[in-house]
Amino acid sequence: MKHLQILILAVLLLAACADTEEKLRERAEVLCAYIPDHQLLEQAKNYMTADFYAALDTMFNLLPEFEGMDHEWLYYFVTGNGGTIADYEVKSVGLTDKTHATATILVRQKWEDGSFDKSTDVEEHQLAMEKVDGVWLMSDFDGHKEDCLRHISLNRKEQAIRLAISDYLVKEIGEQYAKGDICVPTLMMVHEEDEIFMGDFWVFWYRQTGDTLKCVSGGNHPGKMTLAQEGSRYRVTSFEQTVDGAGNEASSRKLFGSHFDVYEAIHNHERIREEVRKSQLRDYIRRHELNVKFYQDYGWPAVELQ
Repeated sequence: MKHLQILILAVLLLAACADTEEKLRERAEVLCAYIPDHQLLEQAKNYMTADFYAALDTMFNLLPEFEGMDHEWLYYFVTGNGGTIADYEVKSVGLTDKTHATATILVRQKWEDGSFDKSTDVEEHQLAMEKVDGVWLMSDFDGHKEDCLRHISLNRKEQAIRLAISDYLVKEIGEQYAKGDICVPTLMMVHEEDEIFMGDFWVFWYRQTGDTLKCVSGGNHPGKMTLAQEGSRYRVTSFEQTVDGAGNEASSRKLFGSHFDVYEAIHNHERIREEVRKSQLRDYIRRHELNVKFYQDYGWPAVELQ
């Protein structure tokens, strides 16, 4: 009788383990739909641990996009920029302990019509899961949480530096122009080294009319800034600009030195400048919660910001 009870208990334990593994697999399949690839779905908050979602939300939605396509690799978790869609399959799920598990995910790329891209191989990825208040949530994916946190940490310094540069351009350079409602500089960095920051800097004053920021004045001020750190903040201590007119190229070559080619490529590429301008305007609008959808230069069509 005792042996029978032990046997029954063993069978029940095996069944419970099998049921747990099956439920983990089913849950992993659900979580695959919320793997952040190119975008972070709003609903993903309900399927991720709070710390993982916070890191991703900061990266995707709160950090400013200073340059067009800057840090693009962080946004591509399982696919590149080739127009394919990730197709997920849960290969296996293993418990690490009572509240942690790892699912091995197979990913193939398919086109929008449902056919598979035969030129790409099947890739394996690791989806980390954590049980919180009785619910299994995504807690990491291929170790990207650390990548995001590292990037956010570095970006804090970058934000402080760019805030100091922007404030200087608004207060010292912006005073030279006809004022509007808001002044939003465009910063295109050429080279950064220690306390020296070279860039192609623009200053724009805008007047808000409805949902449009209309540019009323502005100008270009390439140059080299020296910054001093004061605690967690930075302050511009000097600004050497290129000269206008006939001596512009000579002064630009002297000021930017071995980085002149980078400066020239940025300065002469209007499309890059407008993409950066648009990106930084979007960031400003988001931070200040403005009801703005367009910006417009005098005599030109309005440009959509969304």
